[in-house]
Amino acid sequence: MRRAATGLLVLMASIFIVSEIYLETHPAWGYVHAFSEAALVGGLADWFAVTALFRHPLGIKIPHTAIIPENKDRIADTMAQFLRENFLTPAVVARRMSGMNVAKAAGTYLSEPTESGSSRIRAGAGELVVEVLESLEPERLGDQVRGGLAAGIERLDFAPLMGQLLDAMIADGRHKPLIDSIIRWSGLVLEDNEEMVRGVIHERANALLRFTGLDERLANSVLDGLYKLLAEVLVDPEHPLRDKVEEGLQDLARGLREDPELRAKVEKMKSEIINNPAVAEWWQSVWERIRRKLIAVIQGEGGSEELAKLTDALAEMGEALRDDPRLQAQVNRFARRTAVGVATRYGGNIVQLVSETVRRWDAQTVTDRIEGAVGRDLQFIRINGTMVGGLVGVTIHVLTGLFK
Repeated sequence: MRRAATGLLVLMASIFIVSEIYLETHPAWGYVHAFSEAALVGGLADWFAVTALFRHPLGIKIPHTAIIPENKDRIADTMAQFLRENFLTPAVVARRMSGMNVAKAAGTYLSEPTESGSSRIRAGAGELVVEVLESLEPERLGDQVRGGLAAGIERLDFAPLMGQLLDAMIADGRHKPLIDSIIRWSGLVLEDNEEMVRGVIHERANALLRFTGLDERLANSVLDGLYKLLAEVLVDPEHPLRDKVEEGLQDLARGLREDPELRAKVEKMKSEIINNPAVAEWWQSVWERIRRKLIAVIQGEGGSEELAKLTDALAEMGEALRDDPRLQAQVNRFARRTAVGVATRYGGNIVQLVSETVRRWDAQTVTDRIEGAVGRDLQFIRINGTMVGGLVGVTIHVLTGLFK
């Protein structure tokens, strides 16, 4: 486009010279001369204006030329401020997000197959997940995930939460299977430690009992009585011992909610578990198995059935997001709050990044990028200026002839 505009300017200059030579031979040459003269002036003026935006015309440092390179830093700040005021303020983000149904769009993407009939997970989303999982350092990623989970758990006050959960279980009767499990576990513990119980009874029995062998009978009677008691409690839903266990659970729930000492013990235990190196090693092995399993399933190495299950699960999730307005409202609300939170917390950092990036560019880079984006249209300005100038010149020539 630059060559076309310059070629048109050269053409007008050639016509101007030729028409100047033959100006006296015929009146028509006057119109051609007026057109080419005005077109030449208009084209040169617009060439100067367009060139002055990006560089000094002919290398001459005329004031107010090379506008973009000379004002690079101000352009960077203006771009950053424009981005801040029009895109990254919480009010603007909230307003724009309120008109977007992110959940429905995501649900449609996940639920509808591609043109080839394959699932979305094999069409692109899965490949992206695999690339991310393979490109990141496994140990570092695992540490980051574990750190994020640990930080989230550390902020949670577990004791009141556990107390409320236990209260809810008791109120709904869901604690009864827990009591059954406790009874069965007690029976298994007693069975595994029969010899220890017998040994304690033998040690506590006096010499006479040991001499007569009654200590063995006493140990058998104690064990039989304990087994019988556990069996009765297990089969009888109304057994008094169950009430005692339930009262103990209620006391525990109350203590978890209201007892500062117990809550402190729970928090200390939680911190010790989180910071235990063995837990860190266990989590690292779990995360690595999860990572490798995800990669294998997505790539189809884990078997078509597992991939089909994962694909079906994504499709079902997509259908739920696509068809359930209440779920959409919840997801969209979460997405909107997240976007507003990002704009609030990191909007200034993003704006600063844009400003500093443009400032670090050298003047030639800024000039080349802007000229590459809008330069074609600017060359049309030169062409239009040349043609419009010529038409104005002809018009002036005609009017001058009429009023002579």
